[in-house]
Amino acid sequence: MKSSRPYLLRALYEWMLDNDATPHLMIDETAAGVQVPSGFSQDGILILSISPNAVRDLSLTNTDVSFSARFAGKPEQVWLPMCAVKGIFAKETGEGMQFMTEPGGPPAEFAGNDEPEPPKRGPGLRVVR
Repeated sequence: MKSSRPYLLRALYEWMLDNDATPHLMIDETAAGVQVPSGFSQDGILILSISPNAVRDLSLTNTDVSFSARFAGKPEQVWLPMCAVKGIFAKETGEGMQFMTEPGGPPAEFAGNDEPEPPKRGPGLRVVR
């Protein structure tokens, strides 16, 4: 099946606008293919307003997000592969959704780790003969 991320992103974006909220994206700036101006992220995470007042030519496709915006007064083009979008939330309320992993990707507890550790197991039973 196709990823649900772009569909949920578009739905939540529309819902936020309908409720007069300001949609913001949480972006993993370290993801492959991300094209954003440098120097605006904190620990590889970038928060971007995608309200109609903040961006121009917003495109939310099944594969990417693109728009133009001003950063420190300078117009810039932004292109984000959908896998770099880690969440969308309303600035005013914090309501929204965080996207953990894609189908077929590593489990959430392993995401971002180069060498995943196996999950810790709690107490269990074993057969003793």
